[in-house]
Amino acid sequence: MDRRDMAWYVDRATGVLVFVGGISAIVFIIGIFVFITKEGLDFVLGPLSPGEFFTSIAWRPTSNNPTYGALALMVGTASVTGFAMLFSVPLSLGAALFIAEFATGKTRETLKILVEMLAAIPSVVWGFVGMSIMNPLIIQIFDVPVGLGVLNAGLILGLMAAPIMTTIAEDALKAVPDTYREAAEALGATRWEVIVKVVIPASRNGLLAAVLLGVG
Repeated sequence: MDRRDMAWYVDRATGVLVFVGGISAIVFIIGIFVFITKEGLDFVLGPLSPGEFFTSIAWRPTSNNPTYGALALMVGTASVTGFAMLFSVPLSLGAALFIAEFATGKTRETLKILVEMLAAIPSVVWGFVGMSIMNPLIIQIFDVPVGLGVLNAGLILGLMAAPIMTTIAEDALKAVPDTYREAAEALGATRWEVIVKVVIPASRNGLLAAVLLGVG
């Protein structure tokens, strides 16, 4: 068997392995979906009351008379997410604008590396920061008994989302052709007018995608 025959067999074997892996992933996903649907359907059609689920704040699934009110859970999730976006969206878009439009040379490269390093921090580390640093800090500043609340969770979630939004938003801003900027400057627009009236509108789809990915 010469080298070409060996390469052909290796290529075929690799193709088969990739195909089997892809099919296995699809089968596993379908199996998980079927299992969750089967287990949850009896619950949805049985003891769960849609009215109670969306309007009650009592969540006692293990009591003798179980109740499944998810209103408090949904409001808490929406509050934390809303506060996180209120904090992180202006910060992220501002950082992306500075990196893409104002920073140059080593400053830009250094900032991009720092942002990517922040995006690589595991969520468990951010959770540790919230528990060990933010919690006592909030207790001390606001004189409250517990610092684990919407403020703490929103700040940590915003810090987690900010690097991702900054990276994607910066890519969207850099994707705007330089000819747009040059044409606006040729018409007498200032630097800020170019950014506000040309660059941001031209990259709004990418900026929106950055915010949506940050929320996710």
